[in-house]
Parts: sequence; C-alpha cells; structure tokens
Amino acid sequence: MKTNVMSVMVDDQAKALAFYTEVLGFVKKTEIPFGEHAWLTVVSPDEPGGVELSLEPDEHPAARPFKEALVADGIPFTSFAVDDVAAEYERLVGRGVQFTQRPAAMGAVTTAVFEDTCGNLIQIAAMNE
Repeated sequence: MKTNVMSVMVDDQAKALAFYTEVLGFVKKTEIPFGEHAWLTVVSPDEPGGVELSLEPDEHPAARPFKEALVADGIPFTSFAVDDVAAEYERLVGRGVQFTQRPAAMGAVTTAVFEDTCGNLIQIAAMNE
C-alpha cells in the first residue's frame, strides 16, 4: 500500500490553484469539473508521477471550524519536504508568502510554517545532517 492522493482543504479552488502553482511551484495534474467545484490536484514538478495534492473545497460543516482551530493553535495542516528550509524560506518570502514561524532547528529536523492564503498553515521541513 502507498499514498497516492493527500488533501488540503481550501476556501477557494481557483485561488488555491494559483497559490500552489504560481507561488509554491507545484504543477496542476488533474482538473475535472464537478458542478461548482472540481477534482483538482497538483504535484511536485520533481515527481510528476508522485503523490497528488488534492485542493479540496472546505464546504463540509466541520471543515472550516477545524481549520480555524488548527490555525488558532498554530498547528500546520500538512508538511512538505524540502532540501533546505532556510533557502526555501527565502525563496517564498521573496514571493510574498507570510510565515508564522521562521526556520527553526527542532532536533533532527528544521521547520518553518507559512499561511497558504486558503485558511491553512503549512509546514516545510528538512532533516538536519
């Protein structure tokens, strides 16, 4: 068994697609319209056949309160692996991304946390050598 799709709940799929592709650098893989929404996924350009990230509408009644509670407590919804957190932090800050946690060494990993403009905190992380 292996992971093939992970979801991140977003408040606006078009805004999320723009942020995740134009700012973060993911690539759109799938967009299949379903009424007012779509099955919309992005992938890493380094692994186009890898795990897809579904930009899932957050319209379930529990979704927005859940997201708001995580943000209020400073808890990232998900984490993306990067080679160098400091370099990725600088790249993303240069693209206007707002961070809630600057790069910080935490034992075996270094992490940073940013707002994805769609109601989530997202962590980037790299193993320390």
